Amino acid sequence: MDGDRERLLTGSHHDPHSLLGAHLMRGGVELRVLRPFAQSVTVLAKGLRAELHEDGDGFFSGVLPLRTVPEYQLLVVYDGTEIEVQDPYRFLPALGDLDLHLIGEGRHEELWKALGAHPMAHQQVTGTRFTVWAPNARGVRVAGDFNYWDGTGYPMRSLGSSGVWELFLPGVGEGALYKFDITRPDGSHTLRADPMARRTEVPPATASIVTESHHVWHDEEWMAHRADRPVHEAPFSVYEMHLASWRPGLTYRQLASQLPAYIQDLGFTHVELMPVAEHPFGGSWGYQVTGFYAPTARMGTPDDFRHLVDALHRAGIGVLVDWVPAHFPKDDWALAEFDGRSLYEHDDPARAAHPDWGTLEFDYGRKEVRNFLVANATYWCEEFHIDGLRVDAVASMLYLDYSREHGEWTPNEHGGRENLDAVAFLQEMNATVYRRCPGVVTIAEESTAWDGVTRATHHVGPGGFGGLGFGLKWNMGWMHDSLGYVTHEPVHRKFHHNEMTFSMVYAYSENYVLPISHDEVVHGKQALVSKMPGDWWQQRANHRAYLGFMWAHPGKQLLFMGQEFAQGAEWSEGHGPDWWLLDPSYAAEADHRGVRDLVRDLNTVYAATPALWQQDTDPVGFAWVDGDAAEDNVFAFLRFDATGAPLLAVSHFSPVVRHEYRLGVPEAVQAWTEVLNTDAVRYGGSDVLNPDPLKPESVPSHGRPTSIQLTLPPLATVWLRPV
Repeated sequence: MDGDRERLLTGSHHDPHSLLGAHLMRGGVELRVLRPFAQSVTVLAKGLRAELHEDGDGFFSGVLPLRTVPEYQLLVVYDGTEIEVQDPYRFLPALGDLDLHLIGEGRHEELWKALGAHPMAHQQVTGTRFTVWAPNARGVRVAGDFNYWDGTGYPMRSLGSSGVWELFLPGVGEGALYKFDITRPDGSHTLRADPMARRTEVPPATASIVTESHHVWHDEEWMAHRADRPVHEAPFSVYEMHLASWRPGLTYRQLASQLPAYIQDLGFTHVELMPVAEHPFGGSWGYQVTGFYAPTARMGTPDDFRHLVDALHRAGIGVLVDWVPAHFPKDDWALAEFDGRSLYEHDDPARAAHPDWGTLEFDYGRKEVRNFLVANATYWCEEFHIDGLRVDAVASMLYLDYSREHGEWTPNEHGGRENLDAVAFLQEMNATVYRRCPGVVTIAEESTAWDGVTRATHHVGPGGFGGLGFGLKWNMGWMHDSLGYVTHEPVHRKFHHNEMTFSMVYAYSENYVLPISHDEVVHGKQALVSKMPGDWWQQRANHRAYLGFMWAHPGKQLLFMGQEFAQGAEWSEGHGPDWWLLDPSYAAEADHRGVRDLVRDLNTVYAATPALWQQDTDPVGFAWVDGDAAEDNVFAFLRFDATGAPLLAVSHFSPVVRHEYRLGVPEAVQAWTEVLNTDAVRYGGSDVLNPDPLKPESVPSHGRPTSIQLTLPPLATVWLRPV
């Protein structure tokens, strides 16, 4: 017993239930309790009241003259305070064999229901089941506000070879703060937040909180019809935003009363939230996650976040969240060397250290780590009704040599630079999400030419890999090239014309999103309107023309907050968009309101025009009219819907008016009418319009037998469709 006693006191015992609690023996029932700082412990059972003997160091024991183990309680006296409690060590494990089997296989798709802290009734007693995966630990204890953060009297039991530790604590319920006191292999201790915590304290506090959802969803109609149409064949325009700084100081519930109406008014189909998972540094975007299963507590509770998603759905708006499975920070209370050794990170320090961000990369080859992340993806979709995951930094996951020099990385088993474990993880994640969550889309932020990012996982490509299985991919090439073009003075743009047309060479190699994201308007890159050359009028005109080109180009649209009203200053996570620019008392308010009105009309016409989205991923949905008008800085192309109905988009990036500009058009159309012109006066333009229907003439042009003549406004995009 002396060895067991020492191991219990030092938190290094793997089976405390074999010693503590009640055990049938010859001569009666032996009962042993560990209650540090208690003055006395008395056993209460039906027809029985027996004070236990104090054995020192917080141990109390006694033999009860009984033939069977009774249901009992403990009466514990602390310095004059008397409390009646259940004994945690009289309960059987509250985690089932199937859960343990699935965890051991790395296939528990609802891992959040097995691990973490769960309020429940167990053996007719209410309390909380605590479970944690810590296979390298010599022992684990639960510490929290319910035991004055001293876990000595609350050692957990190891559930065999699974690496899972478990303890049911009666009387502990929602709102309790807790952490795991882990005894490392070297005997030292570390106090860790729960990797599976579904709620956390408000940072900088780091404790986990026992929680349970009581939210009643009201988005049944949205969820029932979410999967009616594939995303790549549907309108999909995204407002990207940072929740905490959109209107600083608002809670999730306050946002729910403002955000849906704003996005609905502008006509965006979806909102994308930069990471909402808990992260330690509030002055950041949230990409260094410490609480993968917990929405940040800065703006409220998990149910408050559910309320926001619910409100967006009821307004007809889909919700995407940024998801960060590429890396995690080194904070010593979180995942790094969680149980004293590499666990979530790779064993090889060279593989574990992320060279760019001072963080750690996940070990995708370890089945339990892969399970942690795959289950996390489905968790957000199932528990919070999220409609899509934008997966951050996919390129850094796919390549072993990412940001590493020669000699700093080891090739894979085939001698290549592909991270085969990461490929397998991404394929499993995508396949699982699409199988479990109909209508959800996964979106890769992937900046290389990896083959098959949006190809199905079971379709093997020329490189020998199955597709990664994403639904959409950010088109970083289009973003880089097109922004490069528009930042040039108009007189120089003819030398960069191909930067606007090159995207069509590979436009159908993947299912693309065109992103003008936060990454492009921060840290010295300037806001979108401020990238544009010329005076203030020309900057806004360029901005409007560029948005018109973007909305007509094959692919889905994404625009970061503030750019919808031509905010001139870079965004910073420390403050929100410059809403004062839209204050009617501000002299230039009309300039910014005009751009916002254009974004609203772009979205409205876009949603009502299947030609702009129905065949985004099919080459038959696009045709150049003139992609070579470099001297004129003109780009003219046709978009077609599934029935062949066209829309003609013409972007003109010169600050002059071009009259009677001839463009070849399809013969079958009797007349064309202008449905959108970014130079309209209500948008802040010069109001050079094509007010009357344009009738084709039998004059060949651009390889077509018929053509129209129209007026091209300065620095503008014009959309026309059949009358």
